[in-house]
Amino acid sequence: MAIHFNADEILGIAEQIERNGAKFYRQAAQGFSDVGVQEKLHRLAAMEEKHERTFHSLREDLSGGEGVVGGFDPTGEAAMYLQAIADGQVFDLRRDPSERLKGKESVEDVLQMAIGLERDSIVLYQGIRDLVAPGLNREKVEAIIKEEMGHLTLLSGELTSLRRQRG
Repeated sequence: MAIHFNADEILGIAEQIERNGAKFYRQAAQGFSDVGVQEKLHRLAAMEEKHERTFHSLREDLSGGEGVVGGFDPTGEAAMYLQAIADGQVFDLRRDPSERLKGKESVEDVLQMAIGLERDSIVLYQGIRDLVAPGLNREKVEAIIKEEMGHLTLLSGELTSLRRQRG
């Protein structure tokens, strides 16, 4: 079964996730006096802003039939998967994650929240990647997935290091 999604809408969701991520990291950085922690969070915010620009660029590149993302989905699973994400059944795309910050979080709290956000974005982008035809910049989505995985690895490493220091 061939499936089709409006690429503009899907990429718009991806842009919003990246905007939310950047806002989360910038706001989280304000909660810490440690300059090293602030710098790490600001670097992550800058990376998310870069991803947002990439998704925005992909949206601008769409023309005519490229506005539809299509893929071969014989069981309909990919379509149901993206629909569940879009409906907020997997995670709430509409919720601004920075609203969860109260200013009293520890570095560990922020790292755990950030890991969850990165994991959620990877889940969505893998679904998008699987539905983007190779001629429609699939490699750009794959590059973002790899970068998000790198963020996840970085955050996990920071969390592990922090826990080891606490002993």
